[in-house]
Parts: sequence; structure tokens; C-alpha cells
Amino acid sequence: MTGPEFQIQAHAKVNLTLEVLGRRPDGYHNLVSIMQTVDLHDRLTFAPAAGLELACNVPELEGEANLVWKAMCAVQAATEAKHGIRITLEKRIPTAAGLGGGSSDAAAALRGLMRAWNLALSGDALMRIALDLGSDVPFFLYEGTALVQGRGENVVPLPRAHMDWIVVLAPEIQLDGKTGQMFRLISPEDYSRGVLSHKLAGRIRAGSDMPPQFMFNAFDSIADRAFPGLAACRSAFKSVGAREVVLSGAGPSLIAIAPSREIGLAWQLLLKSRGMRAFLCRAWWPDPARALPG
Repeated sequence: MTGPEFQIQAHAKVNLTLEVLGRRPDGYHNLVSIMQTVDLHDRLTFAPAAGLELACNVPELEGEANLVWKAMCAVQAATEAKHGIRITLEKRIPTAAGLGGGSSDAAAALRGLMRAWNLALSGDALMRIALDLGSDVPFFLYEGTALVQGRGENVVPLPRAHMDWIVVLAPEIQLDGKTGQMFRLISPEDYSRGVLSHKLAGRIRAGSDMPPQFMFNAFDSIADRAFPGLAACRSAFKSVGAREVVLSGAGPSLIAIAPSREIGLAWQLLLKSRGMRAFLCRAWWPDPARALPG
């Protein structure tokens, strides 16, 4: 990197729907999900350096297990680039919460490295790197609203959904190996054909409204067993006025669409008054002029 430093935001996502179709021969599961980015975000700062460097405001995330570090190494390996760079990661998105923070950071790192090192990877090559880093990373190369299928590699951008304010309740509940455990707990009875997701995608394409009743997450059937205390969090969320409360990703975050900013702010403040970690988020879309992968 030879130019001045610059910053890229890495946005959180929520799953408006998440359906599990079944287990694949390779051990992964096929999914259908409508994902939406929100304005809650991390920030990555890219600056010149002699080698590869990663700093973070959460020191325990600075190691080689961080997806930003893995993204740097993957791009170097794919392009044989010899450049150095220092990425400073400012974390705001709760970790291991079902909000895609690590995956979003990785995608932001990929976009930033393309710019900093003046690389011209094809869209297919970039998507392969993204999928190797994690199943949610390809979506974050697009952001906005999208129908995501397969393991996460099939991303179909959708028009802007008619929604605005979303309240996220992110309980501080840790579950080791969370995603793997959730997939082990889910049973074939929880599998579906993706009808709900495709129906909601159709409504979004038609410019219709997005009723909260259309939200669905297959992991909701097992989440209260998997995460101690989540049932109480769900009850608290509903008690402040949220009618439809669903899990985001593999949890433990819970989300609800607010009919207005004022109502969403009231929900957030009531939850925070009970000692809960809650965010009032706004649906977020990237600049339409930004180039899409592929």
C-alpha cells in the first residue's frame, strides 16, 4: 500500500428468514435466507506498513484466528502480492451473536485490500476466497437486501425492502462451537423447502410491505434449549411491545421490526433499563454505484 490511509465500515446483518433445507454430502447444510444489513457497524482502517499487521480495540481478537487476518493471507496467496498493510479493526458489533460481525469484517477487508493493493481479482475468484473464509462472507460483498441460498455462495440481490427500524437484543450468552452445536441440535423435522423465504422475496421484488409475521428462523425451535436464559430474554422483548421476535442467524441475538423510530427507541430503552444489551438499528443499503462482485 502506497496511498494514504482510508476506512471502510463493516455492517452487521439480520436474518429476516432462515430456512434449513437439509444436510449436504460434504457435511454442510443447504439454507435459504433473506439477509439485511443494518447501520450497526465495525470500522476497518487501512494504512501502509512493511508487512501484514492487525490491531483491534478488543486485544483478544488480534490473533491469526481473526477472519481479517485470514483474509489478508488469502488475498496474498491468491495474488502473490508482496505488499504490506496495517488494518486496525474497531469492533462495535457483538461477537458470536448471529449478526455476522466477523464475516462482515472479512468482506470489508477483502474490499479494502483490492483498493489498497490495486488488485483486479475476478468476481468469481473473490467469491471463492470469501466462501473459504466463511459461509456468510459472500453476502457481505453485496450487502443490502439479498436472498442467500446453498451454503451461502448463491447471493441474489433484492430491491430495497419496505422496512426501516429494527431492534436487536443481543444477550451476552456464550455457547462454545455455537454454529456447529445448533446444526447438530436441529432435526429433519425442522427442515423446510424454502417456501417462506421465496414468498417474502417475491413481496420485496413486487414492492409490497414486509409484515413481521413473514419473519422466520428454523433455529428458533431449539434456541431456548441451546442458550440458557434466552427464553426469558424473548419474553422480555415481547413484554415491551414487540409482537414478532425471531432469532438472527444461529443466535443468540433476537430481532423485531419496529413500526417507527419512536416505538423502536422505546423498546430499546425499556430493554436497556432491565440490564439487557439492545440496539436500535436502521436497515442499511450500500451506494447503488458500488460495483458488485462478478
